[in-house]
Amino acid sequence: MEANLKNYEYPAPPPYESLPYAVPMRPVPPPPPYSPAEPTGQSGTAPPTRSPPWDRKKKIYVTTITVIIVVIVAVILIGYFASRQAILLSPPTCQVYCSFSFSCISSSQICDGVGDCLFGDDEENCGPQMLPTFPTCQFCSFSSNCIRANQICNGIADCPYGDDEENCGPIIFPSLPSCPMYCISTFMCISAKQICNGIADCPYGDDEENCVRLYGADSQLQVYSTLKSAWLPVCADNWTDAYGRLACQDIGYNGSSYNRSDTMNSTYAPNGYFQLKNGSQTSKLYSSIEHSSSCSLGQVVSLRCISCGVSYNSVASHKVGGTKAASGNWPWHVGLRYKTGLLCGGSIISPKWIVTAAHCVYGSYSNASGWKVFAGALTQPSYSDANGYSVERIIVFPGYNSSDNDNDIALMKLTNDIKFSYTTQPVCLPNVGMFWEAGTQCWISGWNTTSQGGNISTTLQYAEVQLVPSHVCNQSHVYNGSITPSMLCADARHGRIGSCQGDGGGPLVTETNGTWWLVGETSWGVGCAQPNKPGVYGNMTSFLGWIYLQMRTYS
Repeated sequence: MEANLKNYEYPAPPPYESLPYAVPMRPVPPPPPYSPAEPTGQSGTAPPTRSPPWDRKKKIYVTTITVIIVVIVAVILIGYFASRQAILLSPPTCQVYCSFSFSCISSSQICDGVGDCLFGDDEENCGPQMLPTFPTCQFCSFSSNCIRANQICNGIADCPYGDDEENCGPIIFPSLPSCPMYCISTFMCISAKQICNGIADCPYGDDEENCVRLYGADSQLQVYSTLKSAWLPVCADNWTDAYGRLACQDIGYNGSSYNRSDTMNSTYAPNGYFQLKNGSQTSKLYSSIEHSSSCSLGQVVSLRCISCGVSYNSVASHKVGGTKAASGNWPWHVGLRYKTGLLCGGSIISPKWIVTAAHCVYGSYSNASGWKVFAGALTQPSYSDANGYSVERIIVFPGYNSSDNDNDIALMKLTNDIKFSYTTQPVCLPNVGMFWEAGTQCWISGWNTTSQGGNISTTLQYAEVQLVPSHVCNQSHVYNGSITPSMLCADARHGRIGSCQGDGGGPLVTETNGTWWLVGETSWGVGCAQPNKPGVYGNMTSFLGWIYLQMRTYS
């Protein structure tokens, strides 16, 4: 894709062609049939009874306690409002009071990206509209709080749910030099030597989370160094597949899916490297490596934890716009059936794991036993088909918002492994450091409709789309600020086919040097054939840490 696509802009406002997108629909179950209450078989009125003395004393005791509690609460509330009133009455020069601490701040400190109030309430409800004014503003995932870039991964939870400190490697607390790390669950203090050493010193093992990752399209292996507070590549000297399996297990993959270890030329690493110790054993990766200023062979390790992203009947060389798929075109696409009803899509990422949309499995559809997964199917699967895979567990992203479909992603863990073949293969999850530019050519697939209110196709369809910049999607005549960092937009600018009903959770993929990567999953849109309404997809790179955490936890 040419470099000038970075400056990709829509013509304003609507010289779009109509595009068919829609919010994935779910059938609404009919109300239960009305049935009158059954007769009790009793008649008349039972004679009144008088409580025994000990029951009356018990009631008096409970009543007395209740009155005391009410009085205490009333006194606290009266004191609270009295103190608040006293503060609000003076001094008259104060422009704004913090909601909970009554600290006085100026109006210029509101929504400036800095939490001046004790609980950060001066940065709440600032909304995405503040982004053009504050280009350095970073928004928390689960609230509209604005934080500075240097507040991300600094060891301090500035967001209400701490999401500014997720996927950063171990949580380090530089402001508390006497304690290198606190366990999240217990606030127990552990030493620097206990972090990323292969031993779970925290009760829930959070000192060993996110210590290994793959970086970039070359899948360079990197291990977090607490000493350097940085991610370091690993020298290929004496590296074997046994170490490769250990590293992949630390990331979240099952050792049985391990593919291979490769080497690549080492580039300058300002913080140095890790290398294997002389005579090290392969039982624990962290205890087998040590810091090094260079690699003697000039090579570092790259890993393929699973053979993925292979289509034996690729369509990447064709310009398409709504075409019936052939066998092997999209081997990672699966059909999801809930009992005899809902049809959604999903993507295979390992023999046991499926990525789909949270809106497909939310609420009344969250019962794992009601779902079946159909891999390698070209025609629309039936729930009664014998080749469906049962679902053991459904995990919805904890920040999913059903009202605006933010963080619309979920995982399915299957009861049995999927058997890979010509028609059934996993797609590659993107690595950290992989970003998709505007204009990137992608493909979608699904049993979608091709018109508003049309019938769902009986044959798997696919279409080419292009990524659209988020700032374009957030324009007032497109989605008016509704696109969050966890979302991507894509449309078929030269066609009339795109995501529509029935495609929820289906894959959005792109191909790079013969490897197919999962860019996103189909989330929502507005209508079918609606102008200026591209399809909206979950941004897969936003969820990598969470996905791997679930794979490790439930392996």
